[in-house]
Amino acid sequence: MRVSLLAVVAIAASCAAQTRPPILGISHMAVYTSDPAKAEQFYAHDVGLKKGVDPERSDGVRYYVNEEQFIEVLPMPADAGVNRLDHIAYITASAEKMRLYLGAKGVTVPDAVKHGSDGSAWFDVRDPEDNKVEFVQPPAKLLAMKSETLYSMAGGDPIGRRIIHAGMLVRSREKEDTFYKAILGFRAYWYGGMHADHTDWISQQVPDGHDWVEYMVYHPSEQNRLTGGPETSGPSGSGIPAQISQQQLGVLNHFSLGVVNMEKTVTKLYAEDRLGDAAPRPQIGRDGKWQFNFYDPDLTRVELMEFTAAAKPCCSEFTAANPTPEGQP
Repeated sequence: MRVSLLAVVAIAASCAAQTRPPILGISHMAVYTSDPAKAEQFYAHDVGLKKGVDPERSDGVRYYVNEEQFIEVLPMPADAGVNRLDHIAYITASAEKMRLYLGAKGVTVPDAVKHGSDGSAWFDVRDPEDNKVEFVQPPAKLLAMKSETLYSMAGGDPIGRRIIHAGMLVRSREKEDTFYKAILGFRAYWYGGMHADHTDWISQQVPDGHDWVEYMVYHPSEQNRLTGGPETSGPSGSGIPAQISQQQLGVLNHFSLGVVNMEKTVTKLYAEDRLGDAAPRPQIGRDGKWQFNFYDPDLTRVELMEFTAAAKPCCSEFTAANPTPEGQP
């Protein structure tokens, strides 16, 4: 039986669409600001990142952690409410192949990828809880990050040179797993909680790297105790609880920079007056890693975290390799 050339092409295209391109790590986290000048002071001076133009949005600003990772700061929409998170983005080897793959898996995708002036390509989708998720194919020529010019405002090194994870409010682990694990191939890394009777944090590593997304599981019963009332619905189409405060949401929606030595890092930050009026102290988290939290002007949490545990973790063992200071497997 003869098979037409068109049929062969169609079969090949179908097979290609069923193959997921690599997801290599976190690209960036995009947050809203109510005051761009204060945001610049924080991200460029306090955190020590390199300010750059935003090839995706002319009204946005990028603050680079390294050649491929950055924090994208966007103007706050009028309907943002308490939310300051726009999206979390992941690095992929091919944005177009990822678009085709997700479309073949039943995910609603745009008709085409977008292209930036820097040569990057990207598109976004919505996960099962309506969080915006972006996939970015970096440009062939990455941003130059020469040490002598990188941190002109901070006058020194950045706090960390790798975004090792990003966290977001999640209501249902099972629902989110249908996307991140079943379709995208994210794999378990660690889980734990403040109390033994429920799990608060679930870390899922990207399939082809060691950065991870952290489900910050929302427990309505605990929120009821804090607010003194029953849960009510958030904005239409949103997983954000109506009664959650901006500060509470900023704790959940966060990003983490990896550091090698927490004591040296925090000592340097205080010595260079890069923490303002904040007076936090490092602590060992339930995962056994040293961590340190502070907040941008709109209360998005920045978590510093050592790459490896200094104590035995609670709740579960680590089931995948840690990220490294160089960001390499």
